[in-house]
Amino acid sequence: MKYNMIVRSKITVLLVIIMGVLNSCSISYKFNGASIDYATTKTISVADFTNNAALVYAPLATNLTDGIKDLYQRQTRLEIVRRGGNLELEGEITGYQLTPMAVSADSYAAETKLTITVKVRFTNNVAPEESFEKTYSAYQTFDASQMLTDVQDELCSTMITEIAEQIYNDTVAKW
Repeated sequence: MKYNMIVRSKITVLLVIIMGVLNSCSISYKFNGASIDYATTKTISVADFTNNAALVYAPLATNLTDGIKDLYQRQTRLEIVRRGGNLELEGEITGYQLTPMAVSADSYAAETKLTITVKVRFTNNVAPEESFEKTYSAYQTFDASQMLTDVQDELCSTMITEIAEQIYNDTVAKW
């Protein structure tokens, strides 16, 4: 009897220790994909993107700049500053182009492709070897019977999101 009580006591103590160890252990997962050392990298500056495309859609530059800033605000703890951030993004829209795509039976374009091209300069002032200059693009197609002005806002919004995610992945997610 006494032996069973000692064994039970030891098992109870062992279980309490195991439970304590398991409770104190924690595993942290980041689902935003950012690999930022916040001890050394605290700020990012995103300069206003200029629109140097031959075909100009007036709100595109502002919407692109805001879309990039919004993504970094939502996905990181970086503070967005006007100039001189630990990370710096700047660039220009180099292309805003319409291209006829699929041809219908009557030899007219059935679809039109809208493409946005952006040249980006990324400067990492903490780790300069990670700095780069790169061109990004995204496109969307729409039915050629539609007027560009009717679908432009929605298409641009989708492409801005895609380009901002590409930039984000190359700068802080390192995918």
